[in-house]
Amino acid sequence: MFNSSIKSGLISFFCVFLSISAAIGQPERWQQKVNYKMDIVVDDENNQFSGKQKLEYWNNSPDTLDVIYYHLYWNAFQPGSMMDARSIEIGKKLIRGRADWDARVRDRISKLTPKEIGYQHVKNLKVNGQLQKTIEYETILKVELTKPILPKSKNIIELEFEAQVPVQVRRSGRDNAEGVRFSMAQWYPKLVEYDYQGWHPTPYIAREFYGVWGDFDVNITIDKKFTIGGTGYLQNPHEIGHGYEKYSTLPYKEPKGNTLTWKFKAPNVHDFAWSADPDYIHNSKMVRNGTILHSFYKIDTGALGKQYRELPTRVRANKDLASFINSYKTEWDSVLNVASKALPFIDKTFGEYPYKQYSFLQGGDGGMEYPMATLLKGAGNGVVIHEWMHSWYQMILGTNESLYPWMDEGFTSYAESRVNNRLKGDIDSFPHKGAFDSYIMLSKSDFNEPLTTHSDHYSSNTGYSINAYSKGEVFMEQLGYIVGASVRDSILLAYFNTWKFKHPNVVDFIRIAEKKSGIQLDWYKDFFVNTNKTIDYGIDSLWDEGGKLKIRLRNFGTMPMPVDLELNYKDGSKELAYIPQYLMFGKKKNEFPSIKTTIGVPWKWTHPTYIIEIDRKLMDLKKVEIDPLKRTADTERRNNVLELAW
Repeated sequence: MFNSSIKSGLISFFCVFLSISAAIGQPERWQQKVNYKMDIVVDDENNQFSGKQKLEYWNNSPDTLDVIYYHLYWNAFQPGSMMDARSIEIGKKLIRGRADWDARVRDRISKLTPKEIGYQHVKNLKVNGQLQKTIEYETILKVELTKPILPKSKNIIELEFEAQVPVQVRRSGRDNAEGVRFSMAQWYPKLVEYDYQGWHPTPYIAREFYGVWGDFDVNITIDKKFTIGGTGYLQNPHEIGHGYEKYSTLPYKEPKGNTLTWKFKAPNVHDFAWSADPDYIHNSKMVRNGTILHSFYKIDTGALGKQYRELPTRVRANKDLASFINSYKTEWDSVLNVASKALPFIDKTFGEYPYKQYSFLQGGDGGMEYPMATLLKGAGNGVVIHEWMHSWYQMILGTNESLYPWMDEGFTSYAESRVNNRLKGDIDSFPHKGAFDSYIMLSKSDFNEPLTTHSDHYSSNTGYSINAYSKGEVFMEQLGYIVGASVRDSILLAYFNTWKFKHPNVVDFIRIAEKKSGIQLDWYKDFFVNTNKTIDYGIDSLWDEGGKLKIRLRNFGTMPMPVDLELNYKDGSKELAYIPQYLMFGKKKNEFPSIKTTIGVPWKWTHPTYIIEIDRKLMDLKKVEIDPLKRTADTERRNNVLELAW
């Protein structure tokens, strides 16, 4: 018999235990929230602006915060910065005879003059009305709090800031290669994310971002000759014009004075970007459910002429400058039609886009994604769809890109390949071949690194790019091989709908995949994400025994996988053999039920060889092939197929 105090204690313990157990595996992690209110005044002649920022910051964590951090991204665009030094050092490395630096950055930062550099400086930072001590660490501002921020509390943070827009080097800046005046990304002091892993004060060296969800209220005062596009919903189109007035319920009224104040609001986003130019052409189109797509571009013949002259001679031989400019304009004018045509397939396959606006903005140095907007240099279908798909795999899901760049770039590249193939009428039976080829090349090189590598810590730009984009795409397509393509597609939707606006990581994705497939997949993550181990299955030998065909397969690689085996017979018939991987503790559903299929016992990864028995004779066989659809990143395909000449 328990005494009453022990019994009471055990009841309390089991209540807590059951409460914790019920939460395990559920997407209910706490996350911080911050609402931004910003007012800035732009001096376009001097490429500078000043602003005020007021934040409502909810510390939803169980932790007491003694410090907070801000990103000051534009301080990277100064000679001697970490971004400058890193680019130059990586550029000293030769890969296949070429300098490995980012061609857009190179050593350009080291040559910037005082009028060309970027900077962001914060002053008078107050938390709940009290002035705070701040320390600037180049692109990170540390705030040493006079009073800690308590758990489950709301706090008010106010500051003033001033900035100079750098000459466009990487992503943001002024006067880009196509003549756009302002590409305003990473333009404001941005609060660093604090999550279950702690603070993430990642210096701006080259690559990715991570931000706190919240609502943005942004007022931009600038010369009225400028047209602005960007994140959020314009609140005063009747006062602005510039092509927005047609969606206003109020009559347009010509403003007085030389400036306009553009008032934007953006709900539940983790960043805010905009661009501006006096010569922007503003196109717009309303699509499903009242969603409005915008595009903003200009035709700067001088800038485009320079781009044309930099093209390879063979390209210029087939197209003169006038045709080049006309093609460029045609691409931009078709952006909204391409996007609206793609949207139904995107909504159905990857999840429904939740906002009522999206803007394709000419600007920046290539393509760069932001909530409800993207900066684009050029408007080909590839970059347009890629940057738009980032709305799903970064802007809505909000994974920490610095830690999991492949879950951002790779998943986006996978989606891009499928969407563009659909736009072409699904003419390519395997649109991911380029990604597979790039990854396999990387896996055989000396500059391969695991996907767990922090995006800024890769030893080469080549290694980062192929891993983040190509290996990430391979991860997703190869998952379809393991669980079945249709199940993989159901995983994509479940992942989006379960984890949107919640900062998922790789474990969160794998758990969704396991639940939808009924297959254990931790091994896939452990081998393909955490290591450099590679796949190489081959046909070892085949023979008749006891009136049956025996086929011995061998794992020449270092990573286990299930095996799809196709057998083609001399009589024209076909048969499949499927061998689950032991670590799956299950098997995928038959993807091709119309074809006779033999299912083997699971292959234990500790065993280098495996024999499967087929109810046919050796002399019936014409060809046998492992993974005939080539959905695995098998590094040596020559041993995957055996053709018999008899």
